[in-house]
Amino acid sequence: MVTVADDIEIDASPEAVFEYLDEPTNHRRITPAISEVSNVEPLDNGGKELDFTYRLVAVPVSGHLVQTVHDPPNQHRFEMSGGLSGELGFEIEAVDGGSRVTYSAEYAIPGHVISRVIEPFVRRYNESELESTLANLKAELEGE
Repeated sequence: MVTVADDIEIDASPEAVFEYLDEPTNHRRITPAISEVSNVEPLDNGGKELDFTYRLVAVPVSGHLVQTVHDPPNQHRFEMSGGLSGELGFEIEAVDGGSRVTYSAEYAIPGHVISRVIEPFVRRYNESELESTLANLKAELEGE
C-alpha cells in the first residue's frame, strides 16, 4: 500500500472549505492529475459517487469513488476502486479564524512485482500531487 498525506492552513472557514470540496468538479480544478470527473450521483448520506480519470505519472487511470463519510464541515472520505483501490479523504479543522485541511490517501498499485519497483516513484509523485492540490485549494479559497 502507498500512503501519502499533507496539510495546509487556509484563510477560509471550515464551512467554506467543506462546501468547495463537496463539489466534484472543483477537484478537477485543484488537482493537476485529474483529467475527468463524470457520472456524479448523489448518495443517501449526503455525499456522492462518481467516475474519474487520473494521470498517474502520464498514464491515465480510470476509477470510481464512493463517498463513505460526508460530515459537514469536518470530513470527506471516499473509497476508491478501479485502476487504483483504496481510500482518500479530507479532514477540516478550525484554526485561528481559518482552517487546517489534511489530505490523505492510501491505495494499492496493481501488479505485485511491478508495484514494488515503481512504488517509491509513485509515492514521490503523489506526495507532490497532494502538495499541489492543497496549494491550489488555498489559492481558490483565498482568491489568489
